[in-house]
Amino acid sequence: MSDLPFSPAADRNKDAILEHLRHLLPAQGALLEIASGTGQHIAWFGVALPGWQWQPTEAVADALPTLAARVAAAQQTHAGPPNVLEPRLLNVMAPDWKVGRFDAIYCANMLHIAPWATCAALMQGAARHLAPDGQLITYGPYLEDDIPTAAGNLAFDQHLRERDTAWGLRRREDVEAEAARAGLRLQARHALPANNLLLVFGRGHAGNPR
Repeated sequence: MSDLPFSPAADRNKDAILEHLRHLLPAQGALLEIASGTGQHIAWFGVALPGWQWQPTEAVADALPTLAARVAAAQQTHAGPPNVLEPRLLNVMAPDWKVGRFDAIYCANMLHIAPWATCAALMQGAARHLAPDGQLITYGPYLEDDIPTAAGNLAFDQHLRERDTAWGLRRREDVEAEAARAGLRLQARHALPANNLLLVFGRGHAGNPR
């Protein structure tokens, strides 16, 4: 897989995220990944959690061959039947995602490198396509009220906004508000290494995010 695009950050954080997924997810189910990127996360999670069926997606067609190649390579190491499906085209801004119901939806590192409107679209789409007790799990850097922002995240935010004025780290409270408008509540907040958060949303009662 050396000729495929590679994200060092995705490689560094995959184990920390996986440990939380092991606790959050039941033994089996179906998960939709939004903005799969290089495919490193879903390939790693798919092998580690064989009881789940994983659906990778990307918003641009050019990204699908890379996703398919990485998934195929990872699945060759998996002793059981393939559990990561062929990548599909999915733009969160589309009014119809043309997918079914999922027990979980996972989205990492998308909100800060996309226009703010994608947050509402993600929440509304998740509300449409999650099973009644399903979970939306997001990962990435956030700004938070009453919590000092790490210097690295402040510099990253400035860098993103210089690249594109529509980009930038999002306030967790703003994301939580968009989720609430879609009928989802923040159920858990997990602090992960390198000043990132794993947020869990669902239809049940709001949990204590701290």
